[in-house]
Amino acid sequence: MIANPIAAILAAQRADGHWEKPGPGYATKYRGTVWQLIFLDQLGADPNDHRIRRAAEYVLAHTPARSGGFGMSGAATLAAPPPSAVFHCLNGNLLRALIGFGWLDDPRVQRAIDWQARAITGEGMERWHASGTSGPAFGCAANDQLPCAWGAIKALRGLARVPAGRRTPIVSRAIGAGAAFLLSRDPLDADYPAGWGNARPSGSWFRLGFPSAYVADVLENLEVLADLGHARDPRLARAVGWLLKKQDDLGRWRNEYAYNRKTWVDFEHQGQPSKWVTLRACRFLRAALA
Repeated sequence: MIANPIAAILAAQRADGHWEKPGPGYATKYRGTVWQLIFLDQLGADPNDHRIRRAAEYVLAHTPARSGGFGMSGAATLAAPPPSAVFHCLNGNLLRALIGFGWLDDPRVQRAIDWQARAITGEGMERWHASGTSGPAFGCAANDQLPCAWGAIKALRGLARVPAGRRTPIVSRAIGAGAAFLLSRDPLDADYPAGWGNARPSGSWFRLGFPSAYVADVLENLEVLADLGHARDPRLARAVGWLLKKQDDLGRWRNEYAYNRKTWVDFEHQGQPSKWVTLRACRFLRAALA
């Protein structure tokens, strides 16, 4: 907690718990409030630190939309985001962080969990929004209304943090449907639905990085499937082999997506050996191969 990048992030926090500017906290990327909470969780920050609790309380007070999900808004006002601003990626990222920091029982977190599950299965959803989550099974306006693999990964990483004994039937159904969607494609082919005429997956998919924002990579796909008990699924064999080949002679992986000059402080150097990406890879490989 006294070393960078955690120290630098917390030094930039305002007295009421926000970063950059007040309001729901999506802007700016990646210095706004929601990103700091997401990154601090990934860095293993102390959930009992008063600054972490203040940040969580600020997000819970300003980021939920009327639908129950956490919404994207960069407005420097205290108005709640509209339901059309709720996307799988941010909702899942914030669920993972807030649950990790000990807020599972907060009613606002419970509402966001329920929204996440219903947005995946379609059960009980009153309305879809052409400018946001546009349909069940991860349909997303940012992906030309098609199911979004990045959004699926983030959503499932959030739901995976709900302890198995605390999962409602609809959460369990959503997890099952999401895992089936991710396993329906080989991670190395990554031929998930792609909008706007794209015939190839984003190049970012094959660049392993840290921290993780809304972009997902092959390893995060493997990580969430491991979280859900699928680390040894034979359909992941090619991706496991690809991951092993990216290891260098000293056993390390490089940070190929480091967000340099975009965060309050650089976490690591772009393209250099990375303790964080190496930790990510080793955690997955222990589940897949041990």
